[in-house]
Amino acid sequence: MTESIRIARDASLQSRNTFGVAATAPVLVEVSDASALPALFADPEFGERLSLVLGGGSNLLFAGDPEGVVLALTGKRVAHLDEGADGRTIVRADAGVEWHDFVMRTLRHGFAGLENLALIPGTVGAAPIQNIGAYGAEVREFIHAVEVFEPATGELRRFDAAGCDFAYRDSLFKRQPDRYIVTAVEFALSREPSLKLDYAGIREELAAMDIPSPTPQLVADAVIAIRRRKLPDPAVLGNAGSFFKNPIVPAAQAEALKSTHEALPVFRGNDEGTRKLSAAWLIDQCGWKGHRDGDAGVAASHALVLVNHGNATGAQLLALARRIAASVRERFGVAIEPEPRLIGATW
Repeated sequence: MTESIRIARDASLQSRNTFGVAATAPVLVEVSDASALPALFADPEFGERLSLVLGGGSNLLFAGDPEGVVLALTGKRVAHLDEGADGRTIVRADAGVEWHDFVMRTLRHGFAGLENLALIPGTVGAAPIQNIGAYGAEVREFIHAVEVFEPATGELRRFDAAGCDFAYRDSLFKRQPDRYIVTAVEFALSREPSLKLDYAGIREELAAMDIPSPTPQLVADAVIAIRRRKLPDPAVLGNAGSFFKNPIVPAAQAEALKSTHEALPVFRGNDEGTRKLSAAWLIDQCGWKGHRDGDAGVAASHALVLVNHGNATGAQLLALARRIAASVRERFGVAIEPEPRLIGATW
């Protein structure tokens, strides 16, 4: 093995997931340079036993231990590749770069686009897999290309944005989790801001900050303030952010629900025939906000956030999530699904 590969056996993953639940990897392999992956996967001891690629651990729940090799990409390189006449710049980041740090770096360099996605936990490599989004923006809007390693062929490949087949909190890489390993992402960012201010109180937050003419950095500051007020800090209270996806339903179903529940937030779905409902509102109406079963609970500040008050197991958190989903289905006839990936269990 090369210097860019580190191997540990029976490795604790408790500090590597933001829920802070106990889990153990039979083998943990850290790789700092993606060019080492073909040689690593040529070794049957590792390549044939891969069970999980672990980023920041902010979008998964260990309901059990992974059964094989856990791979963590730890590369931290960031490079500005090209600046065109249209003001767009391609910025490339290794999969192991912390997402929030990357967002703030791009803003410091004068590149706009990612400001609404500030303070989302996790790594750059996880961003396209989940097609992360917040406050009216999705990362797919700014992705130029995604570099991956394909274990089955031993090849390093590259997908343009169209080839990633992005959808709401979804992508080709999420639907085929064992086929591709994201190694780096290229973003097309601009020095000419096109700010998104009409979502979830951003304008109100800017007004409270007495900012009549916001910059991308100030929008990020507003988003950070809102997130810190609404969402618990994983370093203080274990969580994975929003646990449930907003359900997308036929427009007729949304209209019927709206007729009997006037306060239900409804947004356009994937097309004119569908609508996106607020999972937080549905869950809150079922009385779950602030609920606690032992150390497994729901945040008092946000109904979408499941929390670990100390020693909850992943199985206990999953059991609570299933009870929440069942209550929403029973009351509203709407199915809600988890946003994080489940390890050691199925939904």
